[in-house]
Amino acid sequence: MGKAWKIIPRPLLETILNNHAQHHRVHQPLIVHGPRGVGKTTLFRCRLLDDWNKPPHLTGYVDFGLPSQDQQPQDHHIPWSSWCTIHSGGPAPSLLSLCAQLERCLESMVHAGVRLGSIGSHQVFSTLNKWHGIDTALRRIIRSRGGKDGSAPTSVLWSRAIFALGADSHTRDTSNVLVGLEGKVAAATREEEAYYREAALSLRLAKEVIGIHQAWRANAVAHLNRTGGFSRSLANSVTDWPCLLVELLSDAAELDFFQPKLVINNIDVLRRAIQSDDSTVSAAMYHDSLLWRLIALGVNEKCLPVILVTSDSYYSYRAFMDFGFPDIFISRETFGWSPPEAKMHMVTEFFSEPEWKVIADVLGSSPRHLSELYRLKHSPCYQRIMEDGRGNTFEDIVNAYIAYLQVTVVNPAMESALDILQKFAFDALNGRISKDRLHFGAPWRHPPRTDNPNQRLKWAKLQLMDFIQSLVNAEFGVNYLADSSLEILDDPSTAAMLEVGLLYAQRDPSFIRPITRGIERCLVRWLVQQRLQLSFQESLQFLLQRIIRGRSYRHLMKEAGYK
Repeated sequence: MGKAWKIIPRPLLETILNNHAQHHRVHQPLIVHGPRGVGKTTLFRCRLLDDWNKPPHLTGYVDFGLPSQDQQPQDHHIPWSSWCTIHSGGPAPSLLSLCAQLERCLESMVHAGVRLGSIGSHQVFSTLNKWHGIDTALRRIIRSRGGKDGSAPTSVLWSRAIFALGADSHTRDTSNVLVGLEGKVAAATREEEAYYREAALSLRLAKEVIGIHQAWRANAVAHLNRTGGFSRSLANSVTDWPCLLVELLSDAAELDFFQPKLVINNIDVLRRAIQSDDSTVSAAMYHDSLLWRLIALGVNEKCLPVILVTSDSYYSYRAFMDFGFPDIFISRETFGWSPPEAKMHMVTEFFSEPEWKVIADVLGSSPRHLSELYRLKHSPCYQRIMEDGRGNTFEDIVNAYIAYLQVTVVNPAMESALDILQKFAFDALNGRISKDRLHFGAPWRHPPRTDNPNQRLKWAKLQLMDFIQSLVNAEFGVNYLADSSLEILDDPSTAAMLEVGLLYAQRDPSFIRPITRGIERCLVRWLVQQRLQLSFQESLQFLLQRIIRGRSYRHLMKEAGYK
């Protein structure tokens, strides 16, 4: 049996993240981005979160890439199937489930602040009243519970609403309030119980007030969804509750006493979630509203440290432009180990020198590839294959692993990319694509002018094959900022390959490249496989595409440092 796989520290990146997290309030959110499989999730869950949850620190960890459920930071199990998440064709989660996941995490953090005495009823009232007109909603809540609202100041209405809510049969028992806060009845004095009870009721009241406001806007949100328009006020209204909780935590943050922070992993999943009904705006609008308000809170009043973790290269360059300017977020890009670093950690301890030469040449130094291959190497099946006397070598197990990646990762992702290209053709047919994107000379300028799905599929496959062939000719080293060549990002094939997570657009240096050398080999295999399956007529069409409208990115070819 081999040694147990261990998580190797990354001192520089860990120091940067710890320095950011040690501040109780900061001006900007921090984005940690990099290709899939470089160990971002492992770094947080296995190295950082334990220390970030030792008092006075408290960290809320939300992973949108995992099934919607309560996730405890101390659970360090990372599912290997996460390699094939929704980026590779899996079903996208619903927006409502992701919103509920985020809200549960923030609510538990606010409850922790209540138990420490950092958040009370007055803080909830002042924060809510600062951004919302709440008198009418409070009167409705009081009347619905048999109380008398009358003509009174907002603060008096708030007190009456809390009293009415406390008299409700569901919230009458003080011990029930404490159970909701802490999971068990706390040993507290009568005054402390009264404080906890009032703070908990205030949170429930604030959530009910925001719910009433959202109900008033329900028809407007439904109309917005039908027309496909944009409204800043409606987008902000659906993020009122999580942003109120973030502001409460930020205001309550105190150095060496209560230092909350929030880590959202796979934030890109929020952009692509499924909108199941008209109770909220589109996923992309919700995502943008949430980030805009976090940015605004940080700039205007300082915000608790928020760290966004993603493998989507949208956040490496485009997000900074979409949200204003290159320094709107703090950016930290990680590419895992360089080959010399990986060799230093892996050779002799996990792999022999000859084995490492094969791995470095075929797969590269991706931590995920290395850990999966190591598990495969020490599996009983591999041991039987090596001992059966048929001359099997380590190269055979590497080839088997490449085949596994081809079948379980790359092929499903390429099918998803084809679906994205077919949607592009459908949108172009219906006039939903800007003419600027269909400019003269663009290889994708002439999608099928028919509603035939088979024609769209043939066109999409032709475009994707042409794109992969151009990357092969450029040795997979394409610099999208060289000579102001951002038009490559307008290519629907580029967008599709980036979206399914097989390519990554680095920010510094500005390469578009496969996420690993192993994935690069699988892309070449996919291209060869597709060309072998072409009929004579399809082969002729591909040849004409390459000669007449074919892509050529050789002028962007640079010496790619990742190789």
